[in-house]
Amino acid sequence: MSSEKLSPSGIPIAPVYRPAPVDYDRDLADPGQFPFTRGVQPTMYRGRLWTMRQYAGFGTAQETNARFRLLLDKGQTGLSVAFDLPTQMGIDSDSPRALGEVGRVGVAIDTVEDMHALLADIPLERVSTSMTINATAATLLAMYVVVAEERGIPRSALSGTIQNDILKEYIARGTYIYPPAPSLALIAEIFRFAAAEVPNWNPISISGYHIREAGATAVQELAFTFANAMEYVARAREAGLAVDSFAPRLSFFFAAHNDLFEEVAKFRAARRMYARLMRERFGAGDAGCRLRFHTQTGGVTLQAQQPLNNVVRVAVQALAAVLGGTQSLHTNGYDEALSLPTAEAATLALRTQQVIGYESGAALTADPLAGSYYVEELTNTLEREALALLARVDELGGAAQAIAAGFFQEEIGRSAYEHQLRVERGETTIVGVNKFTEGADVAAIASPDYSALEREQVARLRAVRASRDPRTVTERLAALRGAARGLVAAGTSGSATLVPSIVEAVRARASVGEISDALSAEWGTYRP
Repeated sequence: MSSEKLSPSGIPIAPVYRPAPVDYDRDLADPGQFPFTRGVQPTMYRGRLWTMRQYAGFGTAQETNARFRLLLDKGQTGLSVAFDLPTQMGIDSDSPRALGEVGRVGVAIDTVEDMHALLADIPLERVSTSMTINATAATLLAMYVVVAEERGIPRSALSGTIQNDILKEYIARGTYIYPPAPSLALIAEIFRFAAAEVPNWNPISISGYHIREAGATAVQELAFTFANAMEYVARAREAGLAVDSFAPRLSFFFAAHNDLFEEVAKFRAARRMYARLMRERFGAGDAGCRLRFHTQTGGVTLQAQQPLNNVVRVAVQALAAVLGGTQSLHTNGYDEALSLPTAEAATLALRTQQVIGYESGAALTADPLAGSYYVEELTNTLEREALALLARVDELGGAAQAIAAGFFQEEIGRSAYEHQLRVERGETTIVGVNKFTEGADVAAIASPDYSALEREQVARLRAVRASRDPRTVTERLAALRGAARGLVAAGTSGSATLVPSIVEAVRARASVGEISDALSAEWGTYRP
């Protein structure tokens, strides 16, 4: 076995680091100053801690609402919604294609009435909401807007984020519906709608998290996430949007894994990379160069063996996110390798953030690891290697072309395979899995009765269909198809009518599946 020590990204690690020349104002600067290496706010967490945004969603809207209110009562400061696969794929709960999947990996949302139940008794004008939704992001945003309006809350008071990152679905996750061209055009229209109608909403959360979960290294997470970001910004510019009209509301989503120092350096490198890319490629002002991101601890790092060890893993990962300057954070439950998190595990995960925030001292000063010879060198190396990989994507014509060529998928697959080989050879230690395996596992956790849950959700959907005005629904869906045709005809110049047409269909109680089918009828579906 080689005596050389490598980071998880394969970066050689020296036994000791010494001072290196640095141009402080150019490469670091104080927090809040370009290129934002040390943070996007001058005092970071001294004024306000990061948003503690625990991800939750399972079964029905009513059950998920109860979990939301539990977490808010225990000190959570923002919501994060997980949707079931049929909702993510634009399939109604009574479709044969949804059989066995309703409510399993997130909450089932079919119509705006489900969204009303999901958000019941939650002050939307005071609580920000993140929604992990992509192909159907415009529909779920429209539902959120309609719920607020029907409760008398103006659009200008709403804050939150839709993930809306379709490129990483083609790369790593698979919940796409439409071909890339109309999907990217739809994202540009969501940017347009949000800037005009929901100014405090983040219209996209460009996700490195799922790329990392698929097996990418930290270097690949940076390079591929920013390749996607550059594609979205370029498409929005082609649709006639001025960069500074939407760039300040772009947000990002990264993973935090176990190597504390590489992860801290990754977040610092990410801010500097993004600031320079946005300034050099698009001429963005400072507000559009600030990298704002949510972090989630690494789901793929959780182990079913000795699952209580996951408490420690999550604490290390959360500390990395905080030391790296995240704007919001989700900490995983220790039992998530076995089931959806129990209330006990979800509460402990939130308490982990609170201990770091209020007891560890990590929030007392901005960028506390700055000046570490090791962290600064890692920051520089990660940025250099990520930029080199991004240049390879540019040579292929950008993210969309690289995806079509299978470049991202092949690179990630190779990294995942090499990691697994290292684990199986014992070169990478996973405590309780390939070393220190003696110890008790927790008992299996009982699963909900998903069949009964599905029947109840189908009954609710059919009750809404029976109570709505069918003529209005038909007219609104026909108008939506016309707007979808208009977007294709407009090409890169875009069309301002598409998202408002989705809002009107939602208001008439059209379902997620009906809206998705209307768009598919004009755009087709993607088959890789």
